[in-house]
Amino acid sequence: MNEKKWLADQFEANRAHLRAAAYRMLGSRSEAEDAVQEAWLRLNRADTTDVGNLGRWLTTVVARICLDMLRARKTRREEPLEMPVHAAIADPANDPERDAAFAESVGVALLVVLQTLAPAERVAFVLHDMFDLPFDDIAPIIGRTSAAARQLASRARRRVQGTEEAPDVDFSHKRTIAEAFLTASRNGDLKALLAVLAPDVVFRPDATAARFGPFGGRRGAFEVAELFKGRAQAAEAALVDGEVGFIVRIKDELRVVVTLTIADGRVTVIDAFADPDYLEHVDYSVLSS
Repeated sequence: MNEKKWLADQFEANRAHLRAAAYRMLGSRSEAEDAVQEAWLRLNRADTTDVGNLGRWLTTVVARICLDMLRARKTRREEPLEMPVHAAIADPANDPERDAAFAESVGVALLVVLQTLAPAERVAFVLHDMFDLPFDDIAPIIGRTSAAARQLASRARRRVQGTEEAPDVDFSHKRTIAEAFLTASRNGDLKALLAVLAPDVVFRPDATAARFGPFGGRRGAFEVAELFKGRAQAAEAALVDGEVGFIVRIKDELRVVVTLTIADGRVTVIDAFADPDYLEHVDYSVLSS
């Protein structure tokens, strides 16, 4: 059996799995088919000599394609090209057997909820919770650290399970804490900083952010408060991947993104990202004052 025939057979063996993964991420059967077809084209162009697990490799390729499609859709503020997923499943003009299989395996309610997630959240959740892909493998697909990928999947899981109670109140509370942190940082108010930081708070910069100054990882409220005292002069409160945080822009160019993990009314983790690849794909919006 020649190599092309072997690859074709392997792709066909994985097609149903790839289509299911793409459908869960995109919520559109036509787009899912497009993503799978694009994966086939990339497979034909790629050197897979050193690929140990072709099924996982193909899943990764499809996930990257889907993430690009979700981001392009969001940038253009478009819905899927098909009708909403709940209508598409029920449309009698579609293939009834295939519609029934999709509805049974995915669930209309789940697909509707998935469409409310940010692109990176959606991909992380689908790959991990539905297809058991490790976070170490998911991280490079979505341009995040493993820890950040885990956090995105966890947040998506809570939304899917409907366990995020009183989201508006929770968001308002977190925003108040984030803005208090920024104000205290700008004013150099050590006491106010300590008031919003958990005793065991951790500061985790990525490699690029760590090069901007004395920004190595820190642990403990006093060390982190000392680090941020008098800083954040150019920072703007923002919603980053669905969570409160802040960004730093220089001449309208995004330079640093900071996310705040808040629990029990205190900041427990501060993650700083300045890697250009991350900044290119991060989802953020500045919170108006």
